[in-house]
Amino acid sequence: MNDSMEAKQIRVRFAPSPTGYLHIGGARTALFNWLFARKNKGKFLLRIEDTDQQRSTGEMVDEILQSLQWLGLDWDEDIWFQSRRMDVYREKAKELLADRRAYHCFCDKPDAEPEDRWQSKCTCHLLTVKEKEELLNQGRQPAIRFWVPDGTTVFKDVVHGSLEFNNAEIDNFIILRADGTPTYYLAVVVDDYEMRITHILRGDDHLSNTPNQILLYHAFGWDLPQFAHVPLILGEDKKRLSKRFGATAVSEYFNSGILPESLVNYLALLGWYPGEDQEIMTQDELIELFSFGGISRKSAVFDQAKLEWVNGEHIKNHSSEELLKFVTDYLLNANLIREEELEEKHDYLIKVLDLFKMRMRMVGDLAKYGRYFFIDPERYDKNALKRYWEKNTKDYLTQFRDRYEKLVNHNAGEIEKTLRVLAGELSVAAAKIIHPVRIVLTGFAVSPGLFEMMEVLGKNVCLQRINRGIETI
Repeated sequence: MNDSMEAKQIRVRFAPSPTGYLHIGGARTALFNWLFARKNKGKFLLRIEDTDQQRSTGEMVDEILQSLQWLGLDWDEDIWFQSRRMDVYREKAKELLADRRAYHCFCDKPDAEPEDRWQSKCTCHLLTVKEKEELLNQGRQPAIRFWVPDGTTVFKDVVHGSLEFNNAEIDNFIILRADGTPTYYLAVVVDDYEMRITHILRGDDHLSNTPNQILLYHAFGWDLPQFAHVPLILGEDKKRLSKRFGATAVSEYFNSGILPESLVNYLALLGWYPGEDQEIMTQDELIELFSFGGISRKSAVFDQAKLEWVNGEHIKNHSSEELLKFVTDYLLNANLIREEELEEKHDYLIKVLDLFKMRMRMVGDLAKYGRYFFIDPERYDKNALKRYWEKNTKDYLTQFRDRYEKLVNHNAGEIEKTLRVLAGELSVAAAKIIHPVRIVLTGFAVSPGLFEMMEVLGKNVCLQRINRGIETI
């Protein structure tokens, strides 16, 4: 299919049910629709499928909207709520009844009977007019069941190609329940038509009910939209997403250390290939590159480690000034800095981020792994000491401290020069001094560049920590 703008304006929709939080799979569906609309100067519409009044809640609606807004997926036009359109669905069901494309069903659904098995047992189409009148006089409220015609239902799916279903395998299905509420089949078809939806992109768990919907389109005499069914996202165990493997609500990422643009970037790569090996993309780049043709037929696997890598790359691309607004809350919550100090230490925080952000994968990493920028080491890593602390280390550190203390120009270049000159005079590798200095400054064997870090920490802090290490280790 050609994804370019057609004569008819492209209109797509995302239609979540507010019976739960917006999860990763739904967020990707929304994203693909949004990218396709923005790429083609079309409309991205939002519909809340809240016909199940017992399970749908306003809280879930708010959560879904907040999640979409956090991801940057803005929608066009007013939101459609199915719960406000019950009369429309009832009228449409009556139209099919009048055209003899549907009939009254008086069957009682046993509570324990699966929907599909109950469907196939209905024989209400064989009732005479008199028998129907008697049931109505008894106060029986009938449902309305669609009469599936003979033949086959054929349609072309953008992802899966041409598909054909034998109508004999499709039971006459309920379109309006006895209580007057519509089933998914009827409500979604009526809404998609009246919203003028041109392309329906959704998970391929809906593929099996697409023939039912197409039959309704034909019964109403309406043109079909283009269908595109995207394979589901699997967990790392190669099964459907679960709480253990990736089935996380988008709202849980708000304060998890994942940037919204990182999650959008990663979700776009789950089941879609941009046509080149580029993995880190901005929103504008995603819009420019997106097409239905890049959607894979194979299920994608959610990989938390890959998401965190993508997040780290986006963190690197942020200016430290931009990044500061994301990390501030983590620093405050970890008691590494006080609210009243933020303005005073602004320049210091920017220098810290300039140095540390290249090592970050999560926004909270500075507060978690870079505590030494704010407080003295709380302990010295035993493995680091075992590997780098030798019998002559204290002597090397003492000599370095004495020279470092006399340093006039406190910058990374002069600090490095001082250390390497000393190492040369001692006839030892510079690493014999570098690693111990890093340990006494940070508590760890790994950190950003030692000399740059010392420049940022300041001479007084470095001397204090070196002396402490010499005395205590």
